[in-house]
Amino acid sequence: MKKLFNTRYLLAAIIIIVAASCSKSSPISNPTVYYMGGDEVGRPGIATVFVLTGDKDSFNATIPSVMGAAYQAKFQSRLLGLNPGYTTDALGLTAAQLTTVLATDVLNLSASGATAYGSLTGRGLSDDVIHTSLTLIFGGTDGTANPTLSDDHVPANDKAFLTTFPYLASPW
Repeated sequence: MKKLFNTRYLLAAIIIIVAASCSKSSPISNPTVYYMGGDEVGRPGIATVFVLTGDKDSFNATIPSVMGAAYQAKFQSRLLGLNPGYTTDALGLTAAQLTTVLATDVLNLSASGATAYGSLTGRGLSDDVIHTSLTLIFGGTDGTANPTLSDDHVPANDKAFLTTFPYLASPW
């Protein structure tokens, strides 16, 4: 009986201690959380080609609304360094116009028509974004100039895309 009585006191003491430690006046410390930004990758390969190594971190930390103003001139200089004969591309864009679009590393979306990477209005799963980018950089006004540079020579995805969500092809 005495042992049972002592056990009850011990249990009551534990409940009081636990209840007291849960009071509303106890501050709860929230840990500091740090986030690290990565590559924007709105348009695959664009930052790889146009952003010089020393600018990669600052480019990836720049918010898209100021990317164009901050990087267009550097993109244009790089474009003309890669293709000194560039005048306009297959979309009719001058060097300044193309690099203004590309320097803002986001994927635009056409809300009223077809979405396609080739017209820079979005991106479909089957869009060959690297081929399209190379064509815009090296292909000239009709997309056929510099054939060895304006094509990645990868004809299509190696697996068919699914017709239902998630649409991506299986990896094996």
